[in-house]
Amino acid sequence: MKASELREKSQSELQKELAELKSELFKLRFQLATNQLENPMRLRQVKRSIARVKTIMRERELKGTDK
Repeated sequence: MKASELREKSQSELQKELAELKSELFKLRFQLATNQLENPMRLRQVKRSIARVKTIMRERELKGTDK
């Protein structure tokens, strides 16, 4: 997901998105450990998405806005 799309979401939606991404990352790591991971690049994509969400949440925290 692009950062511009994430910036349009509210804080609660971002928190929900973050929880979903963390859950997906957990599942992907489990698949990696059991040699069942089909697309290893998905791990990288999910990690970067988590970082994007956290960055936007932090930006809003510093600005003091709660869109």
